[in-house]
Amino acid sequence: MWLSRQLSIAAKPRGFHLITDEVSNALPEIRQLKVGVLHVFIQHTSASLTINENADPSVRHDLEQHFNRSVPENAPYYQHMDEGSDDMPAHIKASTLGASQSIPIANGQLQLGLWQGLYLCEHRNYATNRTLVLTLNGE
Repeated sequence: MWLSRQLSIAAKPRGFHLITDEVSNALPEIRQLKVGVLHVFIQHTSASLTINENADPSVRHDLEQHFNRSVPENAPYYQHMDEGSDDMPAHIKASTLGASQSIPIANGQLQLGLWQGLYLCEHRNYATNRTLVLTLNGE
């Protein structure tokens, strides 16, 4: 089976947001697969995707704080400032974390680890809806 679907995620505030359930719910076909892969791609340059700790909310806070300190706003060497002081840092964060994740599937379930979840990493202060392309392959 090959299946591709777009999923619109409602605008979220800046930060790290668990979206595992939203993605899974958008693809009930996962339950039909004995083995496969789900590829998730975000069609934006100022948000990203990552897989990380899914239980303790302090991890989300700490990730956001780390990236804000590592990639500050208003760095004097930024030239791309047309869309605000958070724009260039958002591009850098998105490039660092990446635009896609692949998750194996076995026996109708995503094979994330016990403490893993899929995050939408929103790097803009005032974001818009985000579009994900979900590609499912398996048998």
